[in-house]
Amino acid sequence: MTRTQPTPRSSATSARTSALDAAAAPLEIDPLLDDPDTRIIVCCGSGGVGKTTTAAALGVRAAERGRKVVVLTIDPARRLAQSMGIDSLDNTPRQVKGVEGPGELHAMMLDMKRTFDEIVEAHADRDRARAILDNPFYQSLSAGFAGTQEYMAMEKLGQLRARDSWDLIVVDTPPSRSALDFLDAPKRLGSFLDGKFIRLLMAPAKVGGRAGMKFLNVGMSMMTGTIGKVLGGQFLGDVQMLVTAMDSMFGGLRTRAEATYRLLQAPGTAFLVVAAPERDALREAAYFVQRLAAEEMPLAGLVLNRVHGSGAARLSAERALAAAENLEEGGIVDQEPGNAPSRGAEAAAGSSPRASEAAPEPESPASDSSTTAPAPEADSVTPSVTSVTTVEQLTAGLLRLHAERMQVLARERRTRDRFTALHPEVAVAEVAALPGDVHDLAGLRAIGDHLAAGRSTT
Repeated sequence: MTRTQPTPRSSATSARTSALDAAAAPLEIDPLLDDPDTRIIVCCGSGGVGKTTTAAALGVRAAERGRKVVVLTIDPARRLAQSMGIDSLDNTPRQVKGVEGPGELHAMMLDMKRTFDEIVEAHADRDRARAILDNPFYQSLSAGFAGTQEYMAMEKLGQLRARDSWDLIVVDTPPSRSALDFLDAPKRLGSFLDGKFIRLLMAPAKVGGRAGMKFLNVGMSMMTGTIGKVLGGQFLGDVQMLVTAMDSMFGGLRTRAEATYRLLQAPGTAFLVVAAPERDALREAAYFVQRLAAEEMPLAGLVLNRVHGSGAARLSAERALAAAENLEEGGIVDQEPGNAPSRGAEAAAGSSPRASEAAPEPESPASDSSTTAPAPEADSVTPSVTSVTTVEQLTAGLLRLHAERMQVLARERRTRDRFTALHPEVAVAEVAALPGDVHDLAGLRAIGDHLAAGRSTT
């Protein structure tokens, strides 16, 4: 990025902002969604930044623009199903009703155990598959062993892509840095399979027969003295039985994981980093950008979610606070010294107590007692005094709220500019903060419109 010459302090901030805005190219969503060569979009980012909503909005917009889309969420939260009007999601894609346009939208949620079961059933004969599925160690492994979710995500993505039933697959990843852990799945699987413990357990299957069992007994004798006391001999037996049964499957698991990894590097894949305009979220976004670059993954850009705006941005926070203080002190904004009226009811009445005492009361004209209007009671004047005071306080409060909003805007702008200064090559799309949560297709369409616009306008 080209460095500019120092500017006077009064204009440094505006000059820096305009330069950074120019450096951060707008992220064009519609061309990305319309491109038939784009087959996979992966949304990643830290927790709580709106990845699930962004993925769903992209799916809706792509479907209504004519593509056949499936949205795969790895996040176990139910927000995606609720926003699409589906009671629940599982490992089978379900069509979303109410999509307006020539395309189709399907949604599903990764069921880690079911995906693992499908692999076993597809790559083992019936008897061996039943032995594996009934194995206690397999049941623990498939239900939540470390790294299993990431590998199963890779497996399911590979299955969806291989079917070629959808024009576009949108992936919603888990929160935080684990969102990119599935990139390590092939390496972790290889390390697991190449480990000494696994190779030792697989050796009997390779030797075969009684010789294999004799080899197993010799090998196990080196470990059961310590490991067996902690884990139990039955556990080691379950592991050995599982590894033996899955021996023929391990090569296929690794091959498919590596193929999916290469698929993520291919030109037909696009990664979108989703973040909020907050320091921690953008720090995580910077990590994702660096990691994707290191892994040679195609990054499409950054979606900056929940960006605040104001329809009265010309009124600065400083001027709004000054006006609020002036009102609370009984003054008038920008009035010349010496011309400020008195406070409260005196200001409203346009007179002071001393003036009212000096002024003579007007004589009432002679009239019939039946037509003379009664004098207003003191209580009837009170509402007007209270009303004037309430308006002043309300106006001052609104000015202070506006000042807080402008301070938030300035903080978000500084945070965004810091990110774009470090990563000027990353295209950015801003999505305005909405007044409420998105819980239906109409809300997802609104998010899609903001994404397509690229810049927050409210």
